[in-house]
Amino acid sequence: MKLNLTNPIVFFDLETTGIEVAHDRIVEICLLKIHPSGNEESKVMRLNPTIHIPEGASAVHGIYDEDVANCPTFKDVAQEIWDFMKGCDLGGFNSNHFDIPMLVEEFLRVGINPNFNKIHCVDVQNIYHKLERRTLIAAYKFYCHKDLEAAHSALADTRATYEVLCAQLDHYPEVLQNDMDFLAEYSRKNKNVDYAGRIVYDDNNVPVFNFGKYKGTPVIEALRRDPGYYSWIMQGDFALNTKQVLTEIAVSSKNSKP
Repeated sequence: MKLNLTNPIVFFDLETTGIEVAHDRIVEICLLKIHPSGNEESKVMRLNPTIHIPEGASAVHGIYDEDVANCPTFKDVAQEIWDFMKGCDLGGFNSNHFDIPMLVEEFLRVGINPNFNKIHCVDVQNIYHKLERRTLIAAYKFYCHKDLEAAHSALADTRATYEVLCAQLDHYPEVLQNDMDFLAEYSRKNKNVDYAGRIVYDDNNVPVFNFGKYKGTPVIEALRRDPGYYSWIMQGDFALNTKQVLTEIAVSSKNSKP
Protein backbone atom coordinates (compact mmCIF):
# COMPACT_ATOMS: atom_id res chain seq x y z
CA MET A 1 0.00 0.00 0.00
CA LYS A 2 1.29 3.46 -0.88
CA LEU A 3 1.62 5.77 2.12
CA ASN A 4 -1.01 8.49 2.36
CA LEU A 5 1.21 11.51 2.95
CA THR A 6 0.52 15.18 3.47
CA ASN A 7 4.17 16.01 4.16
CA PRO A 8 7.28 14.15 3.01
CA ILE A 9 8.47 11.48 5.42
CA VAL A 10 12.13 10.65 5.99
CA PHE A 11 12.90 7.09 7.01
CA PHE A 12 16.35 6.92 8.55
CA ASP A 13 18.72 4.52 10.24
CA LEU A 14 21.94 5.02 12.17
CA GLU A 15 24.98 2.86 12.71
CA THR A 16 26.88 4.05 15.78
CA THR A 17 29.81 3.45 18.09
CA GLY A 18 27.39 2.18 20.75
CA ILE A 19 24.01 2.73 22.36
CA GLU A 20 24.77 5.41 24.96
CA VAL A 21 23.17 8.57 23.61
CA ALA A 22 25.24 10.92 25.75
CA HIS A 23 28.60 9.41 24.73
CA ASP A 24 28.40 7.47 21.48
CA ARG A 25 28.57 8.83 17.96
CA ILE A 26 27.12 8.14 14.52
CA VAL A 27 29.35 6.33 12.00
CA GLU A 28 26.78 5.91 9.22
CA ILE A 29 23.44 7.49 8.45
CA CYS A 30 20.95 6.66 5.73
CA LEU A 31 18.07 8.98 4.88
CA LEU A 32 15.23 7.94 2.56
CA LYS A 33 12.76 10.74 1.81
CA ILE A 34 9.35 9.74 0.43
CA HIS A 35 7.36 12.61 -1.10
CA PRO A 36 3.54 12.69 -1.20
CA SER A 37 3.85 12.08 -4.95
CA GLY A 38 5.73 8.86 -4.25
CA ASN A 39 9.04 10.23 -5.51
CA GLU A 40 12.08 9.21 -3.48
CA GLU A 41 15.36 10.85 -2.51
CA SER A 42 18.11 9.18 -0.52
CA LYS A 43 21.41 9.97 1.13
CA VAL A 44 23.93 7.57 2.66
CA MET A 45 26.87 9.01 4.58
CA ARG A 46 29.69 7.41 6.50
CA LEU A 47 31.06 9.65 9.22
CA ASN A 48 34.22 9.89 11.24
CA PRO A 49 32.92 9.72 14.83
CA THR A 50 36.19 11.24 16.15
CA ILE A 51 36.30 8.45 18.76
CA HIS A 52 37.28 4.79 18.57
CA ILE A 53 34.64 2.42 17.24
CA PRO A 54 34.55 -0.44 19.75
CA GLU A 55 35.18 -3.89 18.29
CA GLY A 56 31.76 -5.05 19.50
CA ALA A 57 30.01 -2.33 17.51
CA SER A 58 32.15 -3.03 14.43
CA ALA A 59 31.21 -6.70 14.65
CA VAL A 60 27.56 -5.70 14.27
CA HIS A 61 27.70 -3.16 11.44
CA GLY A 62 31.06 -3.98 9.85
CA ILE A 63 32.47 -0.45 10.05
CA TYR A 64 35.96 -0.02 11.53
CA ASP A 65 38.08 3.00 12.41
CA GLU A 66 40.08 2.75 9.19
CA ASP A 67 36.89 2.70 7.11
CA VAL A 68 35.89 6.19 8.29
CA ALA A 69 39.29 7.77 8.97
CA ASN A 70 38.98 10.06 5.95
CA CYS A 71 35.22 10.59 6.13
CA PRO A 72 33.60 13.88 7.18
CA THR A 73 32.55 14.39 10.78
CA PHE A 74 28.93 14.93 11.76
CA LYS A 75 29.69 18.63 12.17
CA ASP A 76 30.81 18.79 8.54
CA VAL A 77 27.47 17.49 7.20
CA ALA A 78 25.03 18.45 9.98
CA GLN A 79 23.48 21.36 8.09
CA GLU A 80 23.06 19.23 4.94
CA ILE A 81 21.30 16.52 6.95
CA TRP A 82 19.08 19.04 8.72
CA ASP A 83 18.13 20.75 5.46
CA PHE A 84 17.21 17.36 3.97
CA MET A 85 14.88 16.35 6.81
CA LYS A 86 13.61 19.72 8.10
CA GLY A 87 9.82 19.92 8.01
CA CYS A 88 9.41 16.22 7.19
CA ASP A 89 7.77 13.52 9.25
CA LEU A 90 10.17 10.82 10.48
CA GLY A 91 10.04 7.04 10.28
CA GLY A 92 12.37 4.35 11.57
CA PHE A 93 12.74 1.01 13.32
CA ASN A 94 13.20 1.60 17.06
CA SER A 95 13.67 5.24 16.08
CA ASN A 96 11.66 6.81 18.91
CA HIS A 97 13.77 5.01 21.50
CA PHE A 98 17.20 5.19 19.88
CA ASP A 99 17.74 6.85 16.49
CA ILE A 100 15.90 10.12 17.16
CA PRO A 101 17.53 10.74 20.58
CA MET A 102 20.96 9.90 19.12
CA LEU A 103 20.48 12.18 16.11
CA VAL A 104 19.17 15.03 18.25
CA GLU A 105 22.20 14.72 20.53
CA GLU A 106 24.56 14.98 17.55
CA PHE A 107 22.71 18.06 16.28
CA LEU A 108 22.86 19.75 19.67
CA ARG A 109 26.60 19.13 19.94
CA VAL A 110 27.17 21.21 16.80
CA GLY A 111 24.76 24.00 17.67
CA ILE A 112 21.65 22.92 15.72
CA ASN A 113 18.51 22.73 17.84
CA PRO A 114 16.09 20.46 15.96
CA ASN A 115 12.42 20.60 16.81
CA PHE A 116 10.64 17.34 16.09
CA ASN A 117 7.73 18.09 18.41
CA LYS A 118 5.44 19.34 15.63
CA ILE A 119 5.98 16.47 13.20
CA HIS A 120 4.87 12.86 13.13
CA CYS A 121 7.40 10.27 14.28
CA VAL A 122 6.39 6.76 13.18
CA ASP A 123 8.27 3.92 14.87
CA VAL A 124 7.71 0.82 12.73
CA GLN A 125 9.20 -1.43 15.42
CA ASN A 126 6.57 -0.37 17.94
CA ILE A 127 3.81 -1.15 15.43
CA TYR A 128 5.42 -4.50 14.75
CA HIS A 129 5.89 -5.36 18.41
CA LYS A 130 2.30 -4.49 19.20
CA LEU A 131 1.07 -6.77 16.43
CA GLU A 132 3.72 -9.49 16.02
CA ARG A 133 6.64 -8.83 18.43
CA ARG A 134 9.75 -9.81 16.41
CA THR A 135 12.93 -8.28 14.94
CA LEU A 136 13.43 -6.29 11.72
CA ILE A 137 14.84 -9.33 9.90
CA ALA A 138 11.81 -11.39 10.92
CA ALA A 139 9.45 -8.49 10.17
CA TYR A 140 10.85 -8.16 6.65
CA LYS A 141 10.45 -11.89 6.07
CA PHE A 142 6.95 -11.93 7.57
CA TYR A 143 5.50 -8.88 5.84
CA CYS A 144 7.53 -8.62 2.63
CA HIS A 145 8.24 -12.34 2.11
CA LYS A 146 11.90 -11.63 1.39
CA ASP A 147 15.19 -12.23 3.17
CA LEU A 148 16.91 -9.07 4.40
CA GLU A 149 20.26 -8.99 2.67
CA ALA A 150 23.07 -6.97 4.29
CA ALA A 151 21.20 -6.58 7.58
CA HIS A 152 22.73 -3.92 9.85
CA SER A 153 23.87 -1.80 6.95
CA ALA A 154 22.11 1.55 7.19
CA LEU A 155 20.80 1.47 3.62
CA ALA A 156 19.38 -2.05 3.82
CA ASP A 157 17.76 -1.47 7.22
CA THR A 158 16.29 1.89 6.18
CA ARG A 159 14.68 0.63 2.99
CA ALA A 160 13.45 -2.51 4.75
CA THR A 161 11.79 -0.33 7.40
CA TYR A 162 9.96 1.68 4.72
CA GLU A 163 8.82 -1.49 2.94
CA VAL A 164 7.67 -3.10 6.19
CA LEU A 165 5.48 -0.10 7.07
CA CYS A 166 3.82 -0.17 3.64
CA ALA A 167 3.26 -3.93 4.02
CA GLN A 168 1.87 -3.49 7.55
CA LEU A 169 -0.80 -1.17 6.17
CA ASP A 170 -1.82 -3.89 3.70
CA HIS A 171 -1.68 -6.61 6.35
CA TYR A 172 -3.75 -4.89 9.04
CA PRO A 173 -6.35 -2.73 7.25
CA GLU A 174 -8.79 -3.31 10.10
CA VAL A 175 -6.29 -1.99 12.69
CA LEU A 176 -4.01 0.52 10.99
CA GLN A 177 -5.01 3.73 9.25
CA ASN A 178 -2.94 5.12 6.39
CA ASP A 179 -2.59 8.43 8.16
CA MET A 180 0.48 9.95 9.80
CA ASP A 181 -1.46 11.24 12.83
CA PHE A 182 -2.72 7.73 13.54
CA LEU A 183 0.58 5.95 12.82
CA ALA A 184 2.62 8.34 14.95
CA GLU A 185 0.23 7.91 17.88
CA TYR A 186 -0.10 4.15 17.44
CA SER A 187 3.67 3.63 17.32
CA ARG A 188 4.31 5.73 20.42
CA LYS A 189 5.20 3.89 23.65
CA ASN A 190 5.43 6.82 26.03
CA LYS A 191 4.58 10.49 25.75
CA ASN A 192 8.17 11.67 26.02
CA VAL A 193 9.02 15.22 27.00
CA ASP A 194 12.69 14.74 26.09
CA TYR A 195 13.71 12.47 23.23
CA ALA A 196 15.55 10.01 25.47
CA GLY A 197 12.42 9.44 27.57
CA ARG A 198 13.97 10.45 30.89
CA ILE A 199 11.04 12.81 31.39
CA VAL A 200 7.54 11.82 30.24
CA TYR A 201 4.00 13.14 30.51
CA ASP A 202 1.72 11.35 32.96
CA ASP A 203 -2.00 10.74 32.42
CA ASN A 204 -2.70 14.36 33.41
CA ASN A 205 -0.15 15.69 30.90
CA VAL A 206 2.23 16.68 33.70
CA PRO A 207 5.98 16.15 33.14
CA VAL A 208 7.29 13.46 35.51
CA PHE A 209 10.67 11.81 35.91
CA ASN A 210 10.87 8.40 34.26
CA PHE A 211 13.94 7.09 36.11
CA GLY A 212 15.66 7.00 39.46
CA LYS A 213 14.40 7.75 42.93
CA TYR A 214 11.83 10.27 41.68
CA LYS A 215 10.38 8.07 38.96
CA GLY A 216 6.71 8.97 38.54
CA THR A 217 7.12 12.20 40.50
CA PRO A 218 6.25 15.50 38.80
CA VAL A 219 9.47 17.24 37.84
CA ILE A 220 8.49 20.50 39.53
CA GLU A 221 7.60 18.70 42.76
CA ALA A 222 10.88 16.74 42.76
CA LEU A 223 12.97 19.87 42.17
CA ARG A 224 11.10 21.74 44.88
CA ARG A 225 11.64 18.88 47.30
CA ASP A 226 15.27 18.30 46.31
CA PRO A 227 16.84 21.41 44.68
CA GLY A 228 20.19 19.67 44.33
CA TYR A 229 18.67 17.09 41.98
CA TYR A 230 18.71 19.61 39.16
CA SER A 231 22.45 20.21 39.56
CA TRP A 232 23.10 16.48 39.79
CA ILE A 233 21.42 15.89 36.45
CA MET A 234 23.06 18.89 34.79
CA GLN A 235 26.50 17.67 35.85
CA GLY A 236 25.79 14.01 35.11
CA ASP A 237 26.03 11.81 32.04
CA PHE A 238 22.62 12.73 30.65
CA ALA A 239 21.78 13.70 27.09
CA LEU A 240 22.05 17.38 26.23
CA ASN A 241 18.40 17.37 25.18
CA THR A 242 17.36 15.97 28.58
CA LYS A 243 19.25 18.78 30.32
CA GLN A 244 17.73 21.31 27.93
CA VAL A 245 14.19 20.11 28.63
CA LEU A 246 14.77 19.99 32.39
CA THR A 247 16.03 23.57 32.33
CA GLU A 248 13.01 24.72 30.33
CA ILE A 249 10.66 23.13 32.88
CA ALA A 250 12.56 24.63 35.80
CA VAL A 251 12.63 28.12 34.26
CA SER A 252 8.97 27.91 33.30
CA SER A 253 8.08 26.99 36.88
CA LYS A 254 9.98 29.98 38.28
CA ASN A 255 8.38 32.35 35.79
CA SER A 256 4.89 31.13 36.62
CA LYS A 257 5.23 31.88 40.31
CA PRO A 258 3.20 34.92 41.45
